[in-house]
Amino acid sequence: MNWSVLLAQATVNGLIVGLLYLLMAVGFTLVFGVMRMVNFAHGEFYMLGTFGAYILTTQAHLPFLAAVGLTFLGAVVVGAILEWGVLKPFRRDELNGMIVTIGLAIVLQNLALMFFGPDPLSMPSIARGATRLGAVVIPNSRIYVVVFALVVLVLLYVFLRHSRPGRALRAVVEDFEIASIQGVRARIYYPLGFGIGVGLAAVAGALMAPLFSVSAFSGATPLLKAFIVVVLGGLGSIPGAVAAGLLLGLAESYAGLLIGGSAADMLIFVIVISMLVFRPRGLLGKGEA
Repeated sequence: MNWSVLLAQATVNGLIVGLLYLLMAVGFTLVFGVMRMVNFAHGEFYMLGTFGAYILTTQAHLPFLAAVGLTFLGAVVVGAILEWGVLKPFRRDELNGMIVTIGLAIVLQNLALMFFGPDPLSMPSIARGATRLGAVVIPNSRIYVVVFALVVLVLLYVFLRHSRPGRALRAVVEDFEIASIQGVRARIYYPLGFGIGVGLAAVAGALMAPLFSVSAFSGATPLLKAFIVVVLGGLGSIPGAVAAGLLLGLAESYAGLLIGGSAADMLIFVIVISMLVFRPRGLLGKGEA
């Protein structure tokens, strides 16, 4: 057994998984940063993203990248409408907002069950074969997914850093009161922030759809992973979500190799509990004033 090869393969696999966790977690923490709301419907938007990609590729016969792009745009529009129509009274109301998003998650999941049924569906692979990097083998379908995920993250970075709406969103995330004093009409950015946040979850779902089955119940595990990443990185901290998402992917991959899958899940929760005890604000989260 060549442990150097196994560790190299685990590193690559962990970075791939961590990148997809990152897409989920950045959207999750963006919603929390803007609205101070823990969005428990985030996993259902991931699930809707899987169905969006499935329908657009298998029924409308669109290219996969076009399907992912349209899924993102659709999720942003739906998210903005739901924020304005359903969540508006609960902005920055953490407890009641959390309860409403749990109800929204139940509604979305049952709508998916009504329209698509409970049986898992399968998408055709987006790429065949594999690429060998030395002794490390990477399926081409995963390379495809990783490249597109990186493009999405780069576009998000450019939007947040170099566009006026993006800078306003960052200001609201950093400090709502100061942003308002400086003339940022923060309430205009609630639907935009929520829409982009759930759009990122939908993109993660669309990218994962060819790799796993498409089901009305597929959002539960990604929501849990996103929540873990946000807790580790710090609630409301986008840089923290980036660091924690990649670290979680690597930790899961290494632990799965060394101690097995079930024990790896236990270890992750031990790490989360330890973080809550010894550093409750997370890796890069801000302490309370």
